Amino acid sequence: MSIADEIFKANCQDIIDNGYSTENEKVRPHWPDGTLAYTIKKFGVVNRYDLSKEFPITTLRYTNWRAAIDEILWIWQKKSNRVEDLNSHIWDEWVGEDGTIGKAYGYQLGIKHKYKEGEFDQVDRVLYDLKNNPYSRRIMTNIYTFSDLHEMNLYPCAYSMTFNVTDGKLNAILNQRSQDTLAANNWNVVQYAALVHMFAQVSGLEVGEFVHVISDMHIYDRHVDMIKELLTRPSLPAPKFTINKEITNFYDFKVEDFNIEGYEYGPSIGRVPIAI
Repeated sequence: MSIADEIFKANCQDIIDNGYSTENEKVRPHWPDGTLAYTIKKFGVVNRYDLSKEFPITTLRYTNWRAAIDEILWIWQKKSNRVEDLNSHIWDEWVGEDGTIGKAYGYQLGIKHKYKEGEFDQVDRVLYDLKNNPYSRRIMTNIYTFSDLHEMNLYPCAYSMTFNVTDGKLNAILNQRSQDTLAANNWNVVQYAALVHMFAQVSGLEVGEFVHVISDMHIYDRHVDMIKELLTRPSLPAPKFTINKEITNFYDFKVEDFNIEGYEYGPSIGRVPIAI
C-alpha cells in the first residue's frame, strides 16, 4: 500500500470533515467562466515522507510524474521563467505578452548573490554547501522576493526549501503558502521528492525525509465530488523510483534519467478544472 495514498486520503478526509469553508468570504480565485472559486481549507498541514523507504507517488489516479519532473528542472535547473522552455501547458494561464511568468520561480533562483566564498545563485549555493558544508544549518532557498512580487504573474505557492544533512542523509522541508489539493498536492510532492534525490546523488549523500509544510491546504468547491470519489478507491502497491546513477552533475539531469517502475493506478476522474 502506498504511504503517499494514505497521507493524501487522510488530508482530504480531514479537510472535508473539519475544514473551514470560504463561501461567505471575499475571495480572489475564480473559475474560467467568472464564477468565484470557494474552498474548504485547513491551516498548517505538515506531511512527512521517508524517501529511503518509498517514492511518494499516489496510485489512486495517475500523476504525470514526467511533466512534474520537467517542471522542477525548468525551475531549478534551467532557472527559467519562459513558458516556451517548459514541455507542458500548466503555466499557460499566467503567461504574459513577453512569453514569461514575470520575475517568478526560476527567475528568482537564477539571481546571483554575494557571499564570502564568491557569487552564487540560490541553486548553486545549495550545491556548494552540500558538498563543502553539508552539516550547515543555513542551506536554504527562498523565492518569495517582496520587492519583485508586483512583477510576478503569480505569487510563488511553493516558495522555500530548507536542506539538512543528518547521518549522511539529505532531508528537506518544502514550505508552501497555498495548495490546490486535487490539482497540485501529489504533483508538488513528486517533483520535490525527485529534487531531493537529485541533490543527494550529486552530493554523495543518501536520501532521508521530505517534509511538506502547507499553510493553506484546500479543496475547491468544484473538486469536492472528485475528491470523494478518490477516497473510495483502494490503494495499490507503491512503485519503484529509479534514477540514472551515472549523473554526478545536477545540470546534466534530463527527464529521461528517471523512471517509475511498476506504477499501477486507478482510472481517470476526468478533466480537473483549474481556478485562476
